[in-house]
Order: sequence, then C-alpha cells, then structure tokens
Amino acid sequence: ALTGKGAKVVLLAHFDRPKGKIVPEMSLKPIAAAFAGVLGAPVHFAENCGFGPKAKAFVTSRAPGDVILMENTRFEPGEEKNDPDLSAAMAALGDLYVNDAFSAAHRAHASTEGIARHIPAYAGKAMEAELDALEKALGTPQRPVMAVVGGAKVSTKIDLLKNLVSKVDMLAIGGGMANTFLAAQGVDVGKSLCEHDLADTALEIMANAKASGCEILLPRDVVVAKDFKANAEHRACRPDEVAADEMILDAGMMTVMHLVEAMGRAKTLVWNGPLGAFELTPFDKATVAAAQAAALRAKEGQLIAVAGGGDTVAALNHAGVAGDFTFVSTAGGAFLEWMEGKPLPGVEALKA
Repeated sequence: ALTGKGAKVVLLAHFDRPKGKIVPEMSLKPIAAAFAGVLGAPVHFAENCGFGPKAKAFVTSRAPGDVILMENTRFEPGEEKNDPDLSAAMAALGDLYVNDAFSAAHRAHASTEGIARHIPAYAGKAMEAELDALEKALGTPQRPVMAVVGGAKVSTKIDLLKNLVSKVDMLAIGGGMANTFLAAQGVDVGKSLCEHDLADTALEIMANAKASGCEILLPRDVVVAKDFKANAEHRACRPDEVAADEMILDAGMMTVMHLVEAMGRAKTLVWNGPLGAFELTPFDKATVAAAQAAALRAKEGQLIAVAGGGDTVAALNHAGVAGDFTFVSTAGGAFLEWMEGKPLPGVEALKA
C-alpha cells in the first residue's frame, strides 16, 4: 500500500548479536534477495552505508515506491545502548516510523525506542494484532481466566508467576518447574530437575494465589524414567511415589484430564511453556493432549486461547494445533515480559 502510493519504504532490522561490530556472516544482504522474492519487487540493500550521511544519500537517490533494506542495526555500537545520535540519524531517513516487531518490543534500543522520539511513530498491523490479542487475554479478559505455565525452571518465571496469581482464576503449573512446587510441599521428587533453593518462593506464590482466589493446579500423576532420553523405560505414578533413582519427565493422563476439566470452565486461556520434556518421545503426551483439547475448544468458539514463547510455539506446532489457537505470539522475551506485567519500551514509545 505504501509503495503503491509512491512512498519510499526504509526497512530496519537486526540479526543475531554482533555487539556493535561489523560481522560479515551476520549481514542482512541475503535477506534483501530473499525478501525481494517474497515481495515480487526489487529490494535495494544499503550496503556499507551505516546510518550517517552515506545512508541518507542512498535513501535520497532511490525512486518513489522503492523498498530499501538497511544493514543490520546491531552493527552499530549505539543500537543496543539506545544512543540518541544514532536514533536521530535513523529518524532522518524517513518522515514516519512504523514498528511492526513486537518480538523486539521489550528492548529499549535506538531502532525500537529512541527513533520514536524524533518522528511520528505508529504500530504496524502485526504489532497491533499482538497487542489486541494480549489485551483480550490478560488486560480485559473474559472470565474465568486460566493460565498454563510450564518449562524447566521456576527461577526464569518468578515474576511471571507472581503477576499471574493476582490476575487469573486458575494457574496450572507443569514441566520441571512443577517439581519445585511439589518438593516445596514435602514431596520427594527423586532425581528430577528441581530448584530446592526456591522452596520458599514457591510457597510464597501459592500463598499469594490463595489470598487472590487463584486456584493452583499441580500434577496429580506423573510419568517417570531413570534416564533422560527418548523412549526410556517409563511408568506413571503419583508424585509421592517417585523412586530415588527416577526423574519426572511428563505429567500423567489424570493430570491432563484435570487440566481439560479446568479448561472447560475457562473462557480465556493463556499458555506459556510445555508440560513435560516434549522434545523426547513419549514425554510429549501431556503437552500434546492438553494442547489439542484447548485447540478444540478454541476452534468451537468456546475459549479464547492465546499462547506465546519459543518452546510453546514449538510444542503447539509439534501437537499440530498452532493454527487452531485464537492467537499464537511470535515473541519470546517480549511475550514473557508482557505477561509479567512489565511495560515494553517499544510499545510505550508509540504511545508518547
């Protein structure tokens, strides 16, 4: 639409972590050719231009309606420092700024936050869709709201859990992090992944949940094995029946039935993290079964189901249901920080 109306479109993007240095293998040059193929129009790559006068001259020399891709913003030492001079130089390349990268919205960088101080700034369509879906999930949701939080460690999701217990009606905890909660209640989890030093934190989160009227759902049965490998010999048992030489690698089917029953009461579901070691067969069963149940309810229009985070998206794709969820966020860190209730610099900059 923009190019059709004669606008020059200047694209800014980052790739990997060159840490302010020019790393040839992290150049965006191959992206320009690939993007031109998708677009069906030439994409002009601003090679060796940086963001100074040379870049300005390159953009000025292009014709109305041209698409221009600048070099990796992280080649610039000032990008991740949100350098005001770099922000101003980036802003000088255009008249309007559109941020369509929700996945980078938790970064206060020159290309995501600083630039928006210099020229009129707007959210792109994908960014709008993300923010709209997230608002429906936790901002002003249809209740009851259920959250499913899985993954390996409680330590990476303390802020998330503390925020959720004050916002949702039901919180299901799965994956390795559930072991920490079970152990905090005196359950011997054998040689399972478990952060014993976070027992007090787990108990505090459970106490906060009780005070807020949030129901916590922990595994009622688990699948255990002696080896952390695909197709390891395994059995299902109650959490308090785990032997000293066994480790919990998945939730059991009783737990899945409990989660599905809870989903049946929920109007909104927010999902982050798998329920077991889903990358190892057959310890993907609980994640797949619960995801399929959620997807079916979403497909029938009975549940607003929003999911996000790298492992979560991989798990939903593995279960073959990513397309049936109401919304699947492409963001990892930004989705988590939003769920933690933290302001996202890239979004806040658009409101100013």
